Amino acid sequence: MPDYQAPLRDIRFVMDEMLDYPTHYTRLPGGEDASPDVVGAILEEGARFAREVLLPLNQSGDREGCLLEGGDVKAPRGFKAAYAQFVEGGWPSLAADPEHGGQGLPHSLAMVLNEMICSTNLAWGMYPGLSHGAADALRHHGTDEQKTTYLTKLVEGTWTGTMCLTEPHCGTDLGLIKTRAVPTDDGAFEITGTKIFISAGDHDLADNIVHLVLAKLPDAPEGSKGISLFVVPKFMPNESGEPGERNGVACGSLEHKMGIHGNATCVMNFDASKGFLVGAPNKGLACMFTMMNAARIGVGIQGLGLIEASFQNALAYARDRLQMRALSGAKAPEKVADPIIVHPDVRRMLLTQKAFAEGGRMLVLYTAQMIDIVEHGTDAAEKDKADTLLGLLTPIVKAFLTEVGFEATNEGVQVFGGHGFIQEWGMEQLVRDARITRLYEGTTGIQALDLLGRKVLMSQGESLKVFTREIHRFCQAEEGNPELAEFVRPLAKLNQEWGELTMSIGMKAMSDREEVGAASVDYLMYAGYVTLAYLFARAAKQARAALTEGTDEAAFYRAKLDTARFYYQRLVPRTRAHKQAIEAGAESLMAISAEDFGLGFEI
Repeated sequence: MPDYQAPLRDIRFVMDEMLDYPTHYTRLPGGEDASPDVVGAILEEGARFAREVLLPLNQSGDREGCLLEGGDVKAPRGFKAAYAQFVEGGWPSLAADPEHGGQGLPHSLAMVLNEMICSTNLAWGMYPGLSHGAADALRHHGTDEQKTTYLTKLVEGTWTGTMCLTEPHCGTDLGLIKTRAVPTDDGAFEITGTKIFISAGDHDLADNIVHLVLAKLPDAPEGSKGISLFVVPKFMPNESGEPGERNGVACGSLEHKMGIHGNATCVMNFDASKGFLVGAPNKGLACMFTMMNAARIGVGIQGLGLIEASFQNALAYARDRLQMRALSGAKAPEKVADPIIVHPDVRRMLLTQKAFAEGGRMLVLYTAQMIDIVEHGTDAAEKDKADTLLGLLTPIVKAFLTEVGFEATNEGVQVFGGHGFIQEWGMEQLVRDARITRLYEGTTGIQALDLLGRKVLMSQGESLKVFTREIHRFCQAEEGNPELAEFVRPLAKLNQEWGELTMSIGMKAMSDREEVGAASVDYLMYAGYVTLAYLFARAAKQARAALTEGTDEAAFYRAKLDTARFYYQRLVPRTRAHKQAIEAGAESLMAISAEDFGLGFEI
């Protein structure tokens, strides 16, 4: 069975040393509760729960899967008991508003816990995964009655939430949805339609499931402008607020999937279900984006968690597995062969995993600070800047970390060689689980269009400038530091190039809008590599300072510098290929004729 130890030392490096979370927390209203002692206790206990409770259920849950019985879904054995421990420990309420029963701690703390959960049992983590987003959507857009009825239950975890968007004939293009909401005499609505790919759509872990459903009113405008949002509970709350009569919503079938077998991915049938309007009519997509953005960052954390799990197990295997001798001579002459970690290509794979794990963690925790400020900050200008950065970074967190997450988990299998293909080692499960992260909550292509089209070009590049100016200020401050020259000089060039590349795409798009779609995925990947380069430069600065001051953890800081150096020398050069692909433009993509594609229509 795979093993896992929460990377607490690296988490603390990023939080305490690099991003100065202790000071950050003191600047948030109520942040004084997140004292170093409290944060430390939360990290330690979260690590214990993940390793001792969730990890042992990961492979068994994958093998067993979920069961649909008599119209109800049962999660794999052990999942319900683990969820009860999760609720009893107060984990669902960690970052929720005290007004609704939450502990009021910063959101960033919950995000750190989420990484540990994703590393040990991604499928289990998806059951409570959307509840926070559902609660957030109701907190921002629900009526007082809806908040009273649903929020406390969602916050304490006794009820869970889902997000019901996709239908059999439409995924990203939600303007095509057919689910209908017909007003009834009592002010409610009858919701009728079918939703597919609904994560944790039905299960036996919680007492009730609160579905947030996109549907169209009878007089709704065509397209996405006619979408409304409704709250549809599995069981109608009775007068005392407990689950009462069964609503007209049920799981029609379970999807047979490549991975995440322990999570119930459901086809949900709404048969004249009773629902209640959330927010204004025909404004449901805007309301749902509150939930979708949180979910997208959550999926990026899933990518990070799987990278870390794969890296840890690949590293342990590479230390023990004996194969061949090092090309430069025996490194373990007392053994029949050298451990494979001495071979350069194995080191390449391990260091690629390590760099993406550490870089991804820095990106997530940097973004988490922005979420804290947007949610709890008091300075208007600071909140506005954080909101802009959050908008820019969300598609990068989601898409870049899941793309490299799939790469890193594949490298984990490769380190194991043939054993990586065998189920008992657990490495192939990580690959299968990682594959979905590139798809749900918006594919990489959709995230790329959001980044380049909506966030960057539609703001005339202003949102990007907020970030590139920060990078520029860092490079300016450190340009005279010879110990950081190997990082700062290439970063400064990349930062300038990023702006120039953006302007070039924008100019081409003025005459051919297809240029945006043609450039978008390469642009997102380029942006991801540059973003991590900035964060690794900051990490290198902190590591250099610690070594200069003197420390009894010199090995940790030297490893941080070595990883940063590997990232710059081996992974940053990938930006050259992405730049060249962007500059190639749309011509080769769009030139092929409909006849050559075998289509019956023009393209």
